[in-house]
Amino acid sequence: MIYAGVPDGVLNVVPGFGPTAGAAVSSHMEIDKVSFTGSVETGREVMHAAASSNLKAGEICAAGSRVYVQEGIYDELEKKLVEKAKACVVGDPFDPKTNQGPQADKNQFDKILSYIEHGKKEGATLLTGGKSIGTKGYFIEPTIFSHVKEEMRITQDEIFGPVMTLMKFKTIEEAIKRGNNTRYGLAAGIVTKNIDTANTMSRSIRAGIVWINCYSILESDIPFGGYKMSGFGGKDLGLNALHKYLQLKSVVTPIYNSPWH
Repeated sequence: MIYAGVPDGVLNVVPGFGPTAGAAVSSHMEIDKVSFTGSVETGREVMHAAASSNLKAGEICAAGSRVYVQEGIYDELEKKLVEKAKACVVGDPFDPKTNQGPQADKNQFDKILSYIEHGKKEGATLLTGGKSIGTKGYFIEPTIFSHVKEEMRITQDEIFGPVMTLMKFKTIEEAIKRGNNTRYGLAAGIVTKNIDTANTMSRSIRAGIVWINCYSILESDIPFGGYKMSGFGGKDLGLNALHKYLQLKSVVTPIYNSPWH
């Protein structure tokens, strides 16, 4: 039954896993466009399959975990964040009281825990969390690290898990430089009461979307897509998203006996 006037066949759902269903879609010669959201590693596989078939691909993904805090308020904010993390309810995602559900599968569960171990071995201070929860399901405690350095894996890599890294900064210039010191660039958030600071930061941070005094606000008319390795093939949402699914055609017709000829 059609309610929105969409004909049969316009929207189809193909359930399956990446190595099977995903690979088949990415390499199919009669599929002209693939939009993928996920890790860079999987994005490369999608692009490889697309390039080997009929040249199609688009990829975006967001996972914010780096938090830079001005040194004057660092200690106070660190305390509040730890309290918030400890109060976070981890459990059944269908329960309205739950703040955080499980990881998608065991591979991702193990990957996140390995990143946490890397953080500890590389010298970061574990403030809270860092362990799995229970023996059933893939639940991980909300985790916060301090004394984090730029070169650490928990800072440079996309973890895709409940892991936050806290770092101090002194000046706006330092925050901009360190914020841009990453191969990713989809989203950033700025918290400030100073409009000049907001304008300077939002224009200087190399990210596809910058939220000021808010975070993760998405609307259908706000283009969403990143810089560097956080985006490829254009934007989602807004009119820009429609352009990705269209082909530009030039049609030239001579007009004879024209007064302008």
